Amino acid sequence: MTTTADLPVVVIGAGPAGLAAAAHLVGRGIEPLVLEAGPVAAFAVRDWSHVRLFSTWGEVTDPAAEKLLAPTGWTKPDAATYPSGGDWAEQYLQPLADVLGERVRVGVTVTGVSRTGRDRIVDADREAQPFVVHCTTADGGEERVFARAVVDASGTWTTPSPAGADGLPALGEKTAADRITYRVPDLKNPAVRDRYAGKRTAVIGSGASAFTTLATLADVAKDEPGTHAVWILRRGISGSTFGGGTADQLPARGALGLAAKAAVDNGHADAATGFRTEAIERDGDGRLILVGEDGRRLDPVDEAIVLTGFRPDLSFLSEIRLGLDERLQAPTELAPLIDPNQHSCGTVYPHGHRELSHPDPGIYLVGMKSYGRAPTFLAMTGYEQVRSVTAAIAGDTESADRVELTLPETGVCGGAGLFDDPAAEQTDGGGCCAAPAPALVQIGVATSLPVATTEDTSSGGCC
Repeated sequence: MTTTADLPVVVIGAGPAGLAAAAHLVGRGIEPLVLEAGPVAAFAVRDWSHVRLFSTWGEVTDPAAEKLLAPTGWTKPDAATYPSGGDWAEQYLQPLADVLGERVRVGVTVTGVSRTGRDRIVDADREAQPFVVHCTTADGGEERVFARAVVDASGTWTTPSPAGADGLPALGEKTAADRITYRVPDLKNPAVRDRYAGKRTAVIGSGASAFTTLATLADVAKDEPGTHAVWILRRGISGSTFGGGTADQLPARGALGLAAKAAVDNGHADAATGFRTEAIERDGDGRLILVGEDGRRLDPVDEAIVLTGFRPDLSFLSEIRLGLDERLQAPTELAPLIDPNQHSCGTVYPHGHRELSHPDPGIYLVGMKSYGRAPTFLAMTGYEQVRSVTAAIAGDTESADRVELTLPETGVCGGAGLFDDPAAEQTDGGGCCAAPAPALVQIGVATSLPVATTEDTSSGGCC
């Protein structure tokens, strides 16, 4: 007779966290079954293969995975160098999927997770029932898999946030889809480059993806006259706008912000500050006009790149009892540690299986998905999460509770939620995290930027 303990642990997603979870399970003698919706492992990572990580190779490989790979002759790339997404997928993630072999199934989309014979309402004997995972296959077939535990590492890549400031698509956003992308464009691809070269492009967002896009558009502008960006910011320009700069403990992450600052300093962008997008309209030529909640109408743009973050897809977990924070959609115990309304200087406290657990025991959201809508997730966070979670699944509570993780600080004080607060300038006493009043500013070589230098920011006391 098959018992729950004889069943595999289903891991949803064959990305960095999912494959690492499988490696840890194998190391503990537990059989994993990794279900990947894409046609190959690390499908989402491959989708941004042109983007270079700001973490080094030494920070993006998992120890258990390295141990599993070692007998194959795999050699870890130089730990001090920075891989692109493509490098990460081809030189580490695909070899890891290969060594896991038939434990990884691609082209399988999870459509639902529940307790066998129990919907979310039923209490009776609930915890004794194995999980049941419903799937569709690439050929349209349906099947179900039973599991002793479920590790959801499906990420957030497929659910980007919209341009609308209220979290919903702006009016007209869906009908303008032919001129909008929600990813960092590969401007080294000639076809993609032609889409933006010589054009006016709105870049909506304030994180690393926006920095990367502004910098690469500026590179195109050097060779293609007329290439220009309009940077749409919900907050004002302040010392934190361009990230932590040299104060960031991940130098490459800090350099992204400095590259974006250089791009706007050199006149390759305007910035619309304090702008909350309400609608996207078209002019007579089909170009896009962004309309703000305050009634402002920006000059037409040819394209829009919306980089406002991602959110978790929770639809296939509707029959599971999850404990999620009402704001972030992250596990309740984890949310206070990563809440951008409270988050300070990029610090995230160590966390593991206890912070990632839910009212239904045995299911865990890990990796990017564990952060819900919060930003600043790092691969090393996911690796520590799955180490702790898999130890808990194996019954090794001592190891599961021994969570030690020190993450590099961003060098930025406060979080996005604070900076969005119109009262922030008054409440923090005008310090380095103060948000200026909404404005439309021209940023160029001859214009004085209201941006503190990194030295000014770091000496302001709040970091």
